[in-house]
Amino acid sequence: MKQTTNSILMIRPVAFRMNEQTAVNNYYQKVLDGLLPATVNAKAQQEFDVFVEKLQAVGVDVTVVDDTLNPDTPDSIFPNNWISFHENGDVALYPMFAVNRRQERREEILDMLEEKGFMIQNIVDYTSAEEDGFFLEGTGSLLLDRANSKAYCALSPRADEELFIEFCEDFDYAPVIFEAFQTVDSERKLIYHTNVMMCLGETFAVICMDCIDDKKERKMVLDNLKENNKEVILISEDQVNNFAGNMLEVRGTNDKRYLVMSAAAHQSLTSKQIAQLEKHAEILSSSLDTIEACGGGGARCMMAEIFLPRN
Repeated sequence: MKQTTNSILMIRPVAFRMNEQTAVNNYYQKVLDGLLPATVNAKAQQEFDVFVEKLQAVGVDVTVVDDTLNPDTPDSIFPNNWISFHENGDVALYPMFAVNRRQERREEILDMLEEKGFMIQNIVDYTSAEEDGFFLEGTGSLLLDRANSKAYCALSPRADEELFIEFCEDFDYAPVIFEAFQTVDSERKLIYHTNVMMCLGETFAVICMDCIDDKKERKMVLDNLKENNKEVILISEDQVNNFAGNMLEVRGTNDKRYLVMSAAAHQSLTSKQIAQLEKHAEILSSSLDTIEACGGGGARCMMAEIFLPRN
């Protein structure tokens, strides 16, 4: 199984704003005072377009789908939370915490991918768990080490343990389960998505170990990464707040590896960390300030990796 892909799906926003329904447990979201909603959306669109251009310029195959005005989906720019694509042709659909995010799941997106030559064999649908109040938000909640058949998950209100284990059984992954925290108003609170504090590359892992308060869990996560010969690159909680954990390794022209992140994430890294990362992949960064502030998600969240076979 490949760990990285050349193909990604991205959703261009039409009514992006701070989503009040997700702000209850996404402590990275901020209100941008004095900006009209139309201005916020225009800035987000501009950031989105520049980001897509940068990816395409290095040979990443980006499928861009425009969001629709109805229904109202302010977070549609983060498709990796509701869908994941797998090498055997499986597509997984995930249960979402925020009611207004559930409408992001659009069947016609699958039709568009099939029109582009991607092959979908089977849809594994976990969305009925929403009715019982259980959630698992795609590759936001679960980090897949596809090559080594391991899945990492920091439990939170948006990542249910039983559902995660069910996913691992269905897709044949060994579960690595822990809890990750951030300090909010001097209180330790669960981080809403694993991919904010951790990134898995082919030959490396970026992780904030300080977020894992339990020493045994910390050691267990580290042991799992080292067992698969990942170079572990540590980041601080302050860097997590700048979305330095929210990165994704993709492939460009001639299978060249790129590590994609926001400008804020890139700027927060030390020269030593940059040198460590550049041994594995070339860094590609783009300014996503509005999207990160209002959406509470960064570069990684905006890209749903497509591993489907092609005709």
